[in-house]
Amino acid sequence: MTDPLRVLILDDDFRVGELHRAIIDEQPGFIALEPVRSIAEAREAIRSAHPDLLLADVFLPDGDGIALVQDASVDAVLISAADDAPTVRRALRSGALGYLLKPFERRALTGLLDRYSRYRNILAGDRPVRQDDTDRALAILHGSGEPVSVSRSATEQLVLAALGDGEASAAEVGERVGISRATAQRHLASLAARTVVEVRLRYGATGRPEHRYAART
Repeated sequence: MTDPLRVLILDDDFRVGELHRAIIDEQPGFIALEPVRSIAEAREAIRSAHPDLLLADVFLPDGDGIALVQDASVDAVLISAADDAPTVRRALRSGALGYLLKPFERRALTGLLDRYSRYRNILAGDRPVRQDDTDRALAILHGSGEPVSVSRSATEQLVLAALGDGEASAAEVGERVGISRATAQRHLASLAARTVVEVRLRYGATGRPEHRYAART
């Protein structure tokens, strides 16, 4: 299994922080770090815990959450009751991936986490990405919608059948299906871009990462 995505919550109201923490911990593939209540605590947690995603309020006792997002090298979403357009524009200019207005329904946060997970899956690892990878990742992240169904070629169906319930490399899939590694890699990349399969990194004895693929359930 891949490691869960680690989420750091920054909110000066501990009740809000614990509420968001409970939602995150119930979301498959995520784990919430200990919530923090100030910019200073957030900076220390980012340095020491290396979260994958930061959920930050805008107005904190010791500073501005938007400025933190702009400075911090971490994916971030701003969560705030501030509903004025200048604040939202400033948040997005800072590099935030999204902006949630308080109060919001539980499904707003779970939906955001699901989209973020799929966005990360498409842009996983250090492989080169194509323009359609980038376009699809951004469309998923921003909830722009995807085709309800995408027809699969006979080869893609064989590739999925070869994966079964486990995981495999492109070379292993190619051997099972009877196609070259490059052809298997091309079909797996296409399936990953459509979030039909997920990409996982495994480190072998040499320490070099290997891309492994598994069908999404």
